[in-house]
Amino acid sequence: MNPLAMMMFLTSLAIGTTITLSSHHWLLAWIGLEINTLALLPIMTKTPHPRAIEAATKYFLTQATASALMLFSCLMNAMQAGEWDINTPSNLMTNSLSIAIMMKLGLAPMHFWLPEVLQGISLVTGLILSTWQKIPPMILLFQISHNINLSLTVILGLTSVLIGGWGGIGQTQIRKIMAFSSIGHLGWIIIILKLNPQLSLFNFILYTIMTTAMFLSMIMLSATKMSQISTSWTKNPALTTTTMLVLLSLAGLPPLTGFPPKLLIIMELIKQNMFISATLIMLASLLTLFFYLRLTYIIALTLSPNTHNSTIWRTPTKPWLVFSIINTMALTLLPLTPAILLT
Repeated sequence: MNPLAMMMFLTSLAIGTTITLSSHHWLLAWIGLEINTLALLPIMTKTPHPRAIEAATKYFLTQATASALMLFSCLMNAMQAGEWDINTPSNLMTNSLSIAIMMKLGLAPMHFWLPEVLQGISLVTGLILSTWQKIPPMILLFQISHNINLSLTVILGLTSVLIGGWGGIGQTQIRKIMAFSSIGHLGWIIIILKLNPQLSLFNFILYTIMTTAMFLSMIMLSATKMSQISTSWTKNPALTTTTMLVLLSLAGLPPLTGFPPKLLIIMELIKQNMFISATLIMLASLLTLFFYLRLTYIIALTLSPNTHNSTIWRTPTKPWLVFSIINTMALTLLPLTPAILLT
């Protein structure tokens, strides 16, 4: 793709996100989301492959449906309340608006588009879709969290964690595994949204850091399948080791970065006397733990028979400072958790 065109599309992504984040008006927030969607479509199809075209079509149709439902909800709210202010949604439109935003995020049971879309696009575009594109809808959910239906968030959160684990078990494509991982993590974020929005925001920030680190590792290893990742040890042992640790961090194992949000969410659910929800989400998260450990086993404890015994490590030609910082943050933020939550 022409670098000038790519710069224009990335700038449009940033502008759309900024408009949504800075707006107090539902129509402006909706316009920002639409700019985001339309800017990502050409990036998805920069390699004119049938899978990429199919993924872009599915993404467009899903986002258009969610946008139509969101605009309908905003119009209903404007008819009832006589204003378009984001902080004053009526009870009638909050449920439909929440469902529309959750469809944009890819929460279960509106998740069917996400694995197929991620599988059909490149790793770099998948990184944008899994992190940057989730920021505007998530911020809108935070803004209406005081009016959101608690039963809706708990049911969709539990469903997302269950489907995120269940769907990822039989996958061999890393992009699909990351899609189901995203669905599971969003379930953890949503289930606590009504009770403690600050904790949800903290979890979302850590999810973004860990997912970015994982996608950057896959980009540097040029791996999209488990069979490719099993031969990565002889190419770059240091990067393969950090990739394995990032996977364990995504699984939520201590003492890595992914552990504190899960611990704090379980504690918050118990504090709110939601013992059944806490038990169910812990049991459902064991499914996700299984496929993370499966990937870790393939990386660390198996060696492909066609690898050579060369001791020359093929490292990147130039150091990638951003990658090093993101990887470090994805592994070592546990001791800083109290300081982060107090700020």
